[in-house]
Amino acid sequence: MNEKKNAGKSVWLFIALLALFVAVLFYTGYTKSVSDDQDLVTLVPWTFIIQICNLFIQVYLIKKFLFKPINDILAKRQELADRAIREARDAQTKADSLKEQYESSLTNAHAEAAQIVSDAQREAQNKADTMVREAQEEVAGIKARAAADIEQEKKKAINEAKDEIGSLAMDIAGKVVEKEINEADHKKLIDDFLDKVGA
Repeated sequence: MNEKKNAGKSVWLFIALLALFVAVLFYTGYTKSVSDDQDLVTLVPWTFIIQICNLFIQVYLIKKFLFKPINDILAKRQELADRAIREARDAQTKADSLKEQYESSLTNAHAEAAQIVSDAQREAQNKADTMVREAQEEVAGIKARAAADIEQEKKKAINEAKDEIGSLAMDIAGKVVEKEINEADHKKLIDDFLDKVGA
């Protein structure tokens, strides 16, 4: 703004000096045909005053009809430039704000993704542990059932063996003794025999 004022003052000074120079040339009576008895430099005070007034009127008119519209146009252009700069600054501020929001959202998204992955890993580990535990319990149950079945089959086999051995023992004892053994004696002999075999 100060540069504009200085430029305006320089223009006015130049115009004033030019007008003064023209006025001095005019009032000095500068012409191509100068007579011998006429002085080269003459100054008529009333004409000089009128010319000075004329100069001020011209300067006023130039200022009113030339410089004022030009200054108005320059002021409007300055206002447009200032508005464009303000809008650019506002847009930059908004862009920076959006950038910060985006970076914040991106950071939150990364944190949420990491949390989701962590939760999924934890849940998968829990499921795997549960499946392993259930499998171990199932294996232990199968082993227990198998051991019980084996024990039962063993008892069954022993009982069957007892029955076979008992009948064999009866046959052998009957032949050896060659006499009839009653059922109570027979059972007692079998139990005695099995106790000896089991021992």
